[in-house]
Amino acid sequence: MRRKIRNCIALAMSAALVLASFTGCSVKSTKTDEAAQTTTASTSAGGEAETGTTSADGGTVKATEGSITVYTAFEDDQIDKYLASFKELYPNINVEVIRESTGTLIAKVIAEKDNPVADVIWGTSASVMLQLEPYGIIKGYRPEGTELLDSRFYDSKNEEPLWTGCDVYETAFLVNTQVCEEAGVPIPKSFEDLLDPCYEGMIVMPDPTSSGTGMLTVNGILQIMGEEKGWEYMEALNKNIANYTTSGSKPAKMAATGECGIGISFGYRCATLLAEGYPVEVVFPAEGCGWDVEANCLIAKDTINPAAYTFLDWAISDVAMEKYATEYPITGRGVIGDIPEGYSETPLENLCDLDLAQAAADRDAIIEKFTPFLSGNVQ
Repeated sequence: MRRKIRNCIALAMSAALVLASFTGCSVKSTKTDEAAQTTTASTSAGGEAETGTTSADGGTVKATEGSITVYTAFEDDQIDKYLASFKELYPNINVEVIRESTGTLIAKVIAEKDNPVADVIWGTSASVMLQLEPYGIIKGYRPEGTELLDSRFYDSKNEEPLWTGCDVYETAFLVNTQVCEEAGVPIPKSFEDLLDPCYEGMIVMPDPTSSGTGMLTVNGILQIMGEEKGWEYMEALNKNIANYTTSGSKPAKMAATGECGIGISFGYRCATLLAEGYPVEVVFPAEGCGWDVEANCLIAKDTINPAAYTFLDWAISDVAMEKYATEYPITGRGVIGDIPEGYSETPLENLCDLDLAQAAADRDAIIEKFTPFLSGNVQ
């Protein structure tokens, strides 16, 4: 049966707890394939945006040249691919991209709240982005094309949305078929299957205190099973976990190379490794997948850089959505193109019935309860 996805975006968290938890995440993180990376996305001259045009509503001035700073949690191999079309359209806007893992990125933005550096956040977990609202860090803006977005995948409760979605990403397992065959174990098809003692020491999972993929996975389990049964499940699963990683991609990469049998990761990374020819199978758990929206927002500043509006318009434009659709079956507009190899033909049906507001509210409790699982067991 097609699962309905509720989109109730409301905030229910303490600002003090948020900052404490994110600061902890930053300390826990180690340098991995999700480590910080700075990319210059244009060779045009830098400097503050000076030239702009007035939008159709006559109010917002948008730049056609200048320089902006963009923070993102998109994967390294996606950034240049996506930005190529922006550079073609706006060759005179220089884009400096700072790439961090989700928890580190948000902690950085909070730490900089009194003197913000970023103009825009692009492609970062919407449920995590909600943590910025009580600080007054993000500013509502309705980019051109917002009306084309699926109401579940942007902040539809505000006339000027605090965030708009690029794509939806979900929990997936990457299973090394050779490793499983040699171990004499079947391919797991569900979360429940992962509890089988035959998988002891064969599973690697991302740490939800530092990885957005880890957080959406745990959130999905809790919302599918309920809090009490969900935590009972996590305690049982922990017995089969070989180690936890600070990166959402790393478990899939370890499974692909045979360093582990099963990597709990996310659909995009699993599908790309399958396409690269590794002896693997992509599994979307039968109970449903935890999920989140990779979203964009405007950073509140005394003076908004006009190029930030230009970037946010582009980030949900036709051309940007076409780029996202080559990597993810579900974009901010829903399913709009061919399903990439490795995904289910009905990707929306893989998503569990998830409340993003609840996911945001549960974040600190998840970090607190999950931390004991990590003792000496993080890569």
